[in-house]
Amino acid sequence: MRLGVIDVGSNTVHLLVVDAHVGAHPLPSSSHKIELRLSEHVDKDGSIARSGADALVEFTRECLTIAEDQGVEDLLAFATSAIRDAPNGEAVLARVLEETGVELQVLSGEEESKLTFLAVRRWFGWSSGRLLVMDIGGGSLEIAAGIDEVPDAALSLPLGAGRLTRAALSGDPPTSAQVKALRKQVRADIARAVRDVNKVGVPDRFVGTSKTLRSLARIAGAARSADGPYAVRALERRRVRALVPRLAEMTAAERSQLSGVSEGRAPQMLAGAIVADAAMDLLGIERLDICPWALREGVILRRLDWISAG
Repeated sequence: MRLGVIDVGSNTVHLLVVDAHVGAHPLPSSSHKIELRLSEHVDKDGSIARSGADALVEFTRECLTIAEDQGVEDLLAFATSAIRDAPNGEAVLARVLEETGVELQVLSGEEESKLTFLAVRRWFGWSSGRLLVMDIGGGSLEIAAGIDEVPDAALSLPLGAGRLTRAALSGDPPTSAQVKALRKQVRADIARAVRDVNKVGVPDRFVGTSKTLRSLARIAGAARSADGPYAVRALERRRVRALVPRLAEMTAAERSQLSGVSEGRAPQMLAGAIVADAAMDLLGIERLDICPWALREGVILRRLDWISAG
C-alpha cells in the first residue's frame, strides 16, 4: 500500500509518500515540503494570519496533486502545536477541509510524544530495553519513557526552539542577558517534569529525534544525512554544553554556514541547544542516540497497526 502523510508543523509542512505494508519496513518513495513557518504567520493574539492560512491551503492542494500522481491510496494529514495553540486553529482547519477536502487531525502534545516513542521503539527494537525519547520541535518539547511500545510517561512542554526564539531571543545575536534568562526559564520548566519521567524507571537507552537534535548532532560532528539512515549518529552532552556559548555569539547568518543547519532553521538553533543542554543535564543524559524515525513514521506505523487489527 502506498501511503501519504501530510505533516503540518511549526516550521515545515511536509508530504511524505511511503510504500508501507503490515509487518514490513515503511520505505520512503518521495518527499515534498516547504518551510511555511506557520507559527510566524500570527497576529498579535496568536491567531494564524490570513497569509499563513492561504499558504497552508495552497500547499495542501499541491500535496493532493502530488499524492495522486504518486499513486497514493491512503492519505493521512495531521497538525501539531502551530495549529493546536492558535486561538483560530479550528477555523483554519475548517477552511482547509472546505477548500481542499483534507481533514487535518490535530494531535495533542501527549499524542505527539506517544507516536514519536512508537517510531523510536520500532526502529531500535526490544533489545534496547527501557527507552527515554526526546524530541525538540518548533513549538514544543516532547519527552517519553517506557519499556513497551506505549510509553509509561509521555510529556509535552511548550519549549519548542521556534517558540522560545520568538519569545525570548530578539537580538541577532541575542544579548547575554536574554540567553541567561531563557536558560533559567527552560531549566525551571523542565525540572518540574523530571519526576514524572524518572519515576517510570531508569532508561537503558536515550534517544533524540527530529530536525533540531539532528542538526545539533551534525554540528558536533555526526554523520551527514547523505550517509544514509543507518549511519550511527549521536549527540553528547559535553558537545551541547560547548555549543551553547558558541551559538550565542553567532548571528543567524553565521549559524546557517554550519554543517547541517539550513538558513530557515538557523535563528532557532541557539534556543534548541539551550533546551537540549537543560534536558540532558536535568535528566542525567550523557549521550543521545539520534533516530531517523520520528512523529511522521509513528503516524504511519499506527495506521498500519489499525489496518492489521481491522
